[in-house]
Amino acid sequence: MNYLSVDRVSKAYGARVLFKDISFGIDQGQKIALVGVNGSGKSTLLKILAGLDTPDSGEVVVANDIKLTYLGQQPDFAPGQSVLEAVLDSDDEVPVLVKAYEKCLAEAQKDAKVAEKMTTLISRMDELDAWNYEGQVKEILGKLGIDDHQQPIAELSGGQKKRVGLAKTLIEKPDLVILDEPTNHLDLDAIEWLEDYLSQSQMAIIMVTHDRFFLESVTNEIIELDQFQIFKYSGNYSYFLEKKAEREQQQLAEKEKAKNLYNKELEWIRRQPKARGTKAKYRIDAFQEVKEKAHQNFEKQSLELDIKTRRQGGKILEVEAISKSYGDKVLFENFSYTFKKGERLGIVGKNGTGKSTFLNVLTGQIKPDTGEVVKGDTIVMGYYRQREPEFKAGQKVIDVVQSIAEVITLSDGKTITASKFLSMFNFSPPAQYDYVDNLSGGEKRRLQLLCVLVQNPNFLILDEPTNDLDLITLRTLEDFLSQFQGCLIIVSHDRYFMDRLVDHLFVFDEGKAVQDFTGNYSVYREHIRAQDAQKVEQSKTVQPKVEKVKVEGQRKMSYKEKREFESLEVELDELAKKKAELLEHLNSGEQDHTKLSEWAGALKKTEEAIDEREMRWLELSELG
Repeated sequence: MNYLSVDRVSKAYGARVLFKDISFGIDQGQKIALVGVNGSGKSTLLKILAGLDTPDSGEVVVANDIKLTYLGQQPDFAPGQSVLEAVLDSDDEVPVLVKAYEKCLAEAQKDAKVAEKMTTLISRMDELDAWNYEGQVKEILGKLGIDDHQQPIAELSGGQKKRVGLAKTLIEKPDLVILDEPTNHLDLDAIEWLEDYLSQSQMAIIMVTHDRFFLESVTNEIIELDQFQIFKYSGNYSYFLEKKAEREQQQLAEKEKAKNLYNKELEWIRRQPKARGTKAKYRIDAFQEVKEKAHQNFEKQSLELDIKTRRQGGKILEVEAISKSYGDKVLFENFSYTFKKGERLGIVGKNGTGKSTFLNVLTGQIKPDTGEVVKGDTIVMGYYRQREPEFKAGQKVIDVVQSIAEVITLSDGKTITASKFLSMFNFSPPAQYDYVDNLSGGEKRRLQLLCVLVQNPNFLILDEPTNDLDLITLRTLEDFLSQFQGCLIIVSHDRYFMDRLVDHLFVFDEGKAVQDFTGNYSVYREHIRAQDAQKVEQSKTVQPKVEKVKVEGQRKMSYKEKREFESLEVELDELAKKKAELLEHLNSGEQDHTKLSEWAGALKKTEEAIDEREMRWLELSELG
């Protein structure tokens, strides 16, 4: 079944053409990735598909009764909403009902009139199985790292808002979902969960993403925006790379053939008298087509990263017993490390565990609570930050680079101008004199990267460098970094990027010491899976001999914790019975507002107690 059709759609901004007369369709179950260089119009096309932008010509038709949901790079929410209210912000009956129930539950103790509604709401929740829906909402929020459901949206960071928007998109269960960089701002655990969720989902999907592992696992078709047209490939990312290379070779061969034909036809045109007969008109029209084909520009702007790496002395960077906390939350404590020449380090951990804070301490942006960071005299740091770059309003692209350096030294010792260096980064001469405000998000990121590299650093720190960069730029950046002679620290959720470039990891885990793990991310994940599988096997075995087996680094439950674990199971059974009784009371048709208010308040406290004890039960169950 066809869900959406695109018919001869075109879009341009002034003289800048994004795409012209493109047509394609999205069918039930299709999972499509939209790829192309930064500035080719990917995000614009997604907005047109979602009805948030209009094409210059052509039309987009969505089939009747198809539910379509769009998640952009920066989702918007109504002012004053909490996390839960934002996720449940819908016209559908079930989320409206759950939102009303949550509101009544919170206000029942304060207002007797509100308690009147509880009986009706609970009855309707039972009819629509809304309890299950509410549980799914909280589960998805938890998987995406959002635990405080009552936190105001206004207090969230941009990355947290993106995760709330993603949760809202998934819980709505649309027939067709449009996603613009869904993995941005997610930690690696959340990305792997989302990858599994989408690959098993029945939803049709069209998305823009730079995550190649994600593309491999989720998509079954790729649409490339190139030369103002689209090219379709039925397969995953590896298949796309192979067929794209074949297509480009074929285009060059066709252009060469058209050139030869064009030269012959041009000679015929010049030999004809000015007053040509009508019989030759078809040949003249054909000549124009051949001319266009012969003069097609298939030259690729190949991004080149070629800078001189400054010499490093004997002393690189020494971290001596540093600690950093915010309130009661300890990010890292008494951590020491001595960096060596050519260090290639990846940093992994869930959001909020202190990765970016650690980088800011290394670079001197933040002072540690204790300890110190000692930098070698020859070290020049380049720091590519996670947050979006801030450029002065009204500033031109070339002004940004010239404010850092007028001349750049390349790896062979030669020097080039800032303008030439911009050209190497795919900024054409007209684009160099355009205003930064007119650049796409990906183009701004590319300019930010250029500004870091133009300083010729020999200690390079990249915090989420893959966000918003197109796949071509990423591959070129990887090639450059693989040859980089200085020290390299990378924080990234792009598993492919990490695997290719780092040889050991700092693992940040809340409440634990920073672990130095030898190997790349894939090796680390296999290590974690093996540990998890070992725990599962041990939990299944009841033989005394197996219980005595100790795994190095794996702590068992103490006697006190075993007693607590057993008592929690009893408590959870009692709380479940109490919750059922309270729901029965609220459904009884009682008219006494005082009793209804008391029962509603007791129900809320009971649910909170269940949540708290379930979390502790899960923690203890992992110890075995």
